[in-house]
Amino acid sequence: MTTRGVLYVHSAPRALCPHVEWAVAGVLGVRVSLDWIRQPAAPGHWRAEFSWQGEPGTASKLASALRGWQLMRYEVTSEPCATAEGERYSSTPTLGIFHAVTGIHGDILIPEDRLRAVLLRARSEGADLEAEISRLLGKPWDDELEPFRYAGEGAPVRWLHQVV
Repeated sequence: MTTRGVLYVHSAPRALCPHVEWAVAGVLGVRVSLDWIRQPAAPGHWRAEFSWQGEPGTASKLASALRGWQLMRYEVTSEPCATAEGERYSSTPTLGIFHAVTGIHGDILIPEDRLRAVLLRARSEGADLEAEISRLLGKPWDDELEPFRYAGEGAPVRWLHQVV
């Protein structure tokens, strides 16, 4: 069984770009050459997108391979398939890595135990319930990555293969 997904490198210093390609190639087992373009939101940084196909769990392996580089912002997504839910990993230098399970339409699926833990913290410790749920949905990562997601001039266009 295979799935497919996309690696979005939102910003990486130029010196890191070949290392990103080597890390992705190491996970996928094939030579990888990304089309790097300048990232207007971060002078001196570059961005790239890469569509991949592989076994379920490949998104996790890609996110792990890129995890240690603090100067990078990236996201890795995988589509759900017959044997696995979809996934989204987001990483920023200030927040670290975020992981979410996604459904067929891209919605984040929050496990019951995580919701119960948030409710318990809100009741027993006075945690801000709205902020806790926002974090479960990855909003802090979305807020930080949004300026970098903008497809500036020269960014590749991704065509949809299937309409649900």
